[in-house]
Amino acid sequence: MAATRYRHFLKLCEEWPLDETKWGRDLGAFLRERVAHTFREGENTQISDPETCDQMYDSLARINSNFYRYKYPRLRDTSFTEVTVEECRMVLATDSMKQMEEAKKGLWKKLMEKFSQKSPEERIK
Repeated sequence: MAATRYRHFLKLCEEWPLDETKWGRDLGAFLRERVAHTFREGENTQISDPETCDQMYDSLARINSNFYRYKYPRLRDTSFTEVTVEECRMVLATDSMKQMEEAKKGLWKKLMEKFSQKSPEERIK
């Protein structure tokens, strides 16, 4: 039975899209990591709670197949802010998030980083 669960999760991982603009924060990449971690031994992995595993698979499969999108259709493709899907994707991209973090820094922090001997990564360590 564990072998069929493993195959189901592998198929789900193949079908789940990867969003290259969200490296480090992509749900598809996280899902692949969790499946690899959970099924370390492949088809021979023993699942401690098969019921929960099946529920997780069913939930993820419904999300991947857009079950709720078709069950509860929206009148428009925008939110109350009138922001389109493409604009949301652009704002949520990792590059945009880094630019916003950089813009949030105050003048004093920018000057300290510029004239500091150590890089910000070295100071954290």
